[in-house]
Amino acid sequence: QVQLVESGGALVQAGGSLRLSCAASVNIRSINNMGWYRQAPGKQRELVATENNSGNINYADSVKGRFTISRDNAKNTVYLQMNSLKPEDTAVYYCKADAFLISDYFLREYWGRGTQVTVSS
Repeated sequence: QVQLVESGGALVQAGGSLRLSCAASVNIRSINNMGWYRQAPGKQRELVATENNSGNINYADSVKGRFTISRDNAKNTVYLQMNSLKPEDTAVYYCKADAFLISDYFLREYWGRGTQVTVSS
């Protein structure tokens, strides 16, 4: 079973920056899409940013120009640099990976447990 471990969430003032990290466990053959979603209280989970293994990136309109996703494929790790944070960015941020395990050839979807980001006004 793949484990995704997020870190970097915190309380920050509006206008500040945070960097989230997500590392996948070692029993992975390869990862296709890897990225970040978020869920604010009372709202549905939404895409923030994803990057596939060809380097194609997709951002939510609300974070374009402020957030930057990057991957270190050798470490099975994805990062999210968040700048110019706004109170509306407050949410639990989840890491997601579509991955093949070493043991088989099935593409599966994995989620981390989430990390809280709170932006105060």
